[in-house]
Amino acid sequence: MGNRFMCMAKKDSRENGRGGASRSKRAERSKRRSAMEEELLQRQALAMAIQQHQLSQRFEGSMSRRIGPTASRRRNDLPESLNDSKQSLEILENIKTKKFVLIHGEGFGAWCWYKTVALLEETGLHPTALDLTGSGIDLTDTNNITTLVEYSKPLIDYLQNLPDDEKVILVGHSTGGACISYALEHFSQKIAKAVFLCATMISDGQRPFDVFAEELGSAELFLQDSKFLVYGNGKDKPATSFMFEKEQMWGLYFNQSPTKDMALAMASMRPIPLGPMMEKLSLTPENYGTSRRFYVQTLDDNALSPDVQEKIVRENPPEGVFKIKGSDHCPFFSKPQSLHKILLEIAQIQ
Repeated sequence: MGNRFMCMAKKDSRENGRGGASRSKRAERSKRRSAMEEELLQRQALAMAIQQHQLSQRFEGSMSRRIGPTASRRRNDLPESLNDSKQSLEILENIKTKKFVLIHGEGFGAWCWYKTVALLEETGLHPTALDLTGSGIDLTDTNNITTLVEYSKPLIDYLQNLPDDEKVILVGHSTGGACISYALEHFSQKIAKAVFLCATMISDGQRPFDVFAEELGSAELFLQDSKFLVYGNGKDKPATSFMFEKEQMWGLYFNQSPTKDMALAMASMRPIPLGPMMEKLSLTPENYGTSRRFYVQTLDDNALSPDVQEKIVRENPPEGVFKIKGSDHCPFFSKPQSLHKILLEIAQIQ
């Protein structure tokens, strides 16, 4: 009996040992599975970004260049005013310039405009969303981009290749406002209107970074103390770019945006080149000063506060100011319908 008890005790001990090992293995497998699921989500988001970038290419009537047929989209996804085809035709008749060029802000890419592109195309307009140098799926090393001209080259090339008898409506988001300001100065004859979307609409001699100084601190202090700086050429050389951590980006940019769009952004955003942000722009009254500029304010914006946006339009008055309630710094995510209606309204202004 004693022997039997001892055998059973040994058996129980072995089973407990095996049970502990099994639990450890299960925990390890669960951890690996979670890591794989997170990686899969990132890959899916990145794949979505590439598809959305493809969607953002200019539509020339070939269905093969689109992601999914237009007819398959529900009409209920559009503003009520556009569900009436007759009213849509009237809107189109009132719009002289039908080409829109969409310029993203810092860290973003052409992919961020996918909702705006779809809505503009549904209306019968012709949007083009560009990747600036080192952004989106452009493979240029961000650390090698030192000037605004280098950063803006895709936009410059687009405007240089635009036929002389054509004009576009430029839309610039955030620091993309500096790029469209440069374009207004050097290609004013090819730009019908410029829309600054919670953007750096700067004055002559100002740096794009100066607009964010109240939010991030002075450029000098930022370059000295910021933990977000990237030293692409080595710690002994000046910083080349910066990149906010996920927690900061969530609070600054996406406080009202859908979770899926945030996941897309987390997988797709790129470091922000410092050189173009710190470069002073030379803007003249003859070119930039005669351009037709409009500003769209976002009233729940943590990256560029409503007070700062008010200051921007007060110091450099545009032709018109529009406001989007309940929008964070990314209205193309958080309030795409409201943004779309404003773009149509601006496009119809004679």
